[in-house]
Amino acid sequence: MVGAKALPRTEVVKKLWDYIKKNNLQDAVNKRLVNADAKLKEVFGKAQVTMFEIAGLIGKHLK
Repeated sequence: MVGAKALPRTEVVKKLWDYIKKNNLQDAVNKRLVNADAKLKEVFGKAQVTMFEIAGLIGKHLK
């Protein structure tokens, strides 16, 4: 989703937001919520997250 090369956490979050916006996954009513598709559900572990949870949830996927 964000590529194979190592990136700093800030770049990973930026690329995730690019993916979220490209695929129109931001909740229409509450823009602070992200509705996960199948790929994001694997990363987040749940169907919907707040924008503030994203950095914490991706932490376990980063070295």
